[in-house]
Amino acid sequence: MIETITLQGVLPAVFAGQPHSAASQVWRQEIVLRRGEYCLVEAASGAGKSSLCAFLYGTRHDYEGRILFDGRDTRTYAPAEWEALRRRSLSCLFQDLRLFGELTVAENVQLKNALTGFRRAEEIDALLAAAGLADKRDTPVAHLSVGQQQRVAFVRALCQPFDFILLDEPVSHLDPANGEILARMLVDEARRQ
Repeated sequence: MIETITLQGVLPAVFAGQPHSAASQVWRQEIVLRRGEYCLVEAASGAGKSSLCAFLYGTRHDYEGRILFDGRDTRTYAPAEWEALRRRSLSCLFQDLRLFGELTVAENVQLKNALTGFRRAEEIDALLAAAGLADKRDTPVAHLSVGQQQRVAFVRALCQPFDFILLDEPVSHLDPANGEILARMLVDEARRQ
């Protein structure tokens, strides 16, 4: 279980020496994120939101500073430790969704659930229904709209236990009504966990 994530002077390597990062409320700051709290990072395109998610998820390490999980520098984690964290403590909805187009909605979601064993089949069906995807369960993801694909990736992100869930522009392709539905689903699941 991760209780805190601390950023100490973190700055993407690509921003080193650039003056605009000095005005950031995230980069080069000391920030403590606590389990059970909500944090919204808003910034213009290209400001590093996706990079921040990748740094926290451990898929990129091209930054200055330190990221600590409960006081331990994430750069000291071995690959097996990252795998365990991603299965039990960290969930992520990537901006590029990372779905498999040739697989169905259910198969894409089941890929995550097979790793975690977190959801029963009827729970997954209920999540798909809540996200407005019940009738798309057996449809290949490549045949869906980008908004529908975003909802599939969102449901997949909920198919695991998490201490922290990282959502990179989770409603960028959704209309306000579907955005509200996912927001409610997220809050309900975060409270439950």
